[in-house]
Amino acid sequence: MNIQQIRNATLVVEYAGKKFLIDPMLSEKGAFPPFGPATGFPDAPRQDQNNPLVDLPTSIDQLIHNVDAVILTHLHPDHYDDAAKEALPKGVKIFVQNGEDAQVVKNDGFQNVEVLQEGTVFEDIQLIKTKGEHGRGEVLELAGNVCGVVFKQSNEKTLYVAGDTVWNDKVQNEIETHKPEIIVVNAGDNQFNEGGSLVMGKDDVYEVYKTAPDAKIIASHMEAVNHWGLSREELKNFISEKGITSIVLVPKDGEAYSF
Repeated sequence: MNIQQIRNATLVVEYAGKKFLIDPMLSEKGAFPPFGPATGFPDAPRQDQNNPLVDLPTSIDQLIHNVDAVILTHLHPDHYDDAAKEALPKGVKIFVQNGEDAQVVKNDGFQNVEVLQEGTVFEDIQLIKTKGEHGRGEVLELAGNVCGVVFKQSNEKTLYVAGDTVWNDKVQNEIETHKPEIIVVNAGDNQFNEGGSLVMGKDDVYEVYKTAPDAKIIASHMEAVNHWGLSREELKNFISEKGITSIVLVPKDGEAYSF
């Protein structure tokens, strides 16, 4: 497989001969408002800066060329934005987490939308919807439902894309159940000024490592939207102190890994 970090949670995953685009945020830098009161959210860091904070590392045409399927773990605008709605072919296969999201995506004009299940099969690839929690406590109601996905195929390593979730028993259970060899975690420690982490921070990443010490862990969703809380540099320093720099990979936008 080949996994390319694009920007924020956007990934291109080439797996068992198929190309998946995950959580496409394809807007130009600064194209939409920051997370904060202007968009119906609480006060947040850098709410004077429009999103995305950085440019795409490649062209939209290259990203969507020959895409076999799109996976939307949820519909927040930093995972599925207006630019993606415009650029993606209306007939492309799109997997979503639930019927509510499916209806929204169909209303956007897409014709081939399927709700992920625990036993979804695409071509000969098993796609297993996984559970997560987009924060802890009261902020969960604001953040809404999310999912992740496990990829399995007989000729490939098992891949777990955790999605927008903090470390919790659900994530631990998914790892122990599916025993993924590659794990992608959203590790920007994004948060509002109150309410705590919405996705994993460095301590959460360390919990993933302790649960799956033989897996490779890729840190995604970093430094691309205004409410990020953990920089790549800080995460690299942390994993260096823990002695796990060969296990936890912190890609730049555009960087890719093959497994």
